[in-house]
Amino acid sequence: MVGMKRVSRGDWVMQVIINIVIAVMLVLFLYPIWETLVRSLSTPQTADHPGLKLWPREFTLDAYQNVLKNQDFLIGFKNSVLRTVLGSFIAVVFTFSGGYSLSRRDLPGKGIITFYVVLTMFIGAGLIPTYLNIRNLGLLNTVWAWVLPGAVSAWNLTICRNFIAALPYELEESAMVDGAHPLTIVFRIVLPLSAPILAVLVLWTAVGQWNAWFDAMIYTPDNSMTVLQLVVRRMIVSSADESSLLAAAKSDVTSTTMKCATIMVSTLPILCVYPFLQKYFVKGVMVGALKG
Repeated sequence: MVGMKRVSRGDWVMQVIINIVIAVMLVLFLYPIWETLVRSLSTPQTADHPGLKLWPREFTLDAYQNVLKNQDFLIGFKNSVLRTVLGSFIAVVFTFSGGYSLSRRDLPGKGIITFYVVLTMFIGAGLIPTYLNIRNLGLLNTVWAWVLPGAVSAWNLTICRNFIAALPYELEESAMVDGAHPLTIVFRIVLPLSAPILAVLVLWTAVGQWNAWFDAMIYTPDNSMTVLQLVVRRMIVSSADESSLLAAAKSDVTSTTMKCATIMVSTLPILCVYPFLQKYFVKGVMVGALKG
């Protein structure tokens, strides 16, 4: 047909190979999730039976019912939602503010500040000094021990700064000529244009906060401050006799079905967030990473 570009045999073969590799990787990545879902929806006899699990032969929701009724799970879920929402909001606000400041051409000491920000990516205080600092600040057994120590990531700050620096400076100059206040420029021009990088920051921070458990184990040992991933960890590493989830469960569930159901319930919420941010993700990462 006229106007259509002819594809060479080499390009066609390469495209077929790429598609096959992608298909194989897709199966390898998705099958463990699918089998976990199938086992969680199966009866104990079916779930514990060895072999591939492509679909639940004996469908049941007993494992999910037991998980959702467990008090430890509900407390962990509530705390994980709280730390994810609050932590993401604080991190995005602080990171955007710092990224915008470092992107300004007339910022005094910009090079020195950037150097010390990047230096924190290679040098850290360590666990013991961090714990002592959090204890002296009175943050133990509070939600602030989860969200404040990692509120600003040097990597996220650098990506955000590079993205904002790549925005057309002529828009800000035009607004200044018209007499716009600096805050008006930030909220009416820079912030709307920064939607892609903000989506990236929200996604990265939300995933990190949702999956975090080690800081909760160290800084908030109180049972009322447990998080969902810590409950999942205890569920997986503990024996059937030691698990509170299994202790409160009915006899029609086993360790396998309870673990699978717990993993699925703790994984699905964060997976549901990604489709809403995916359209901004690639653009935000590429522009923020490539601009020097």
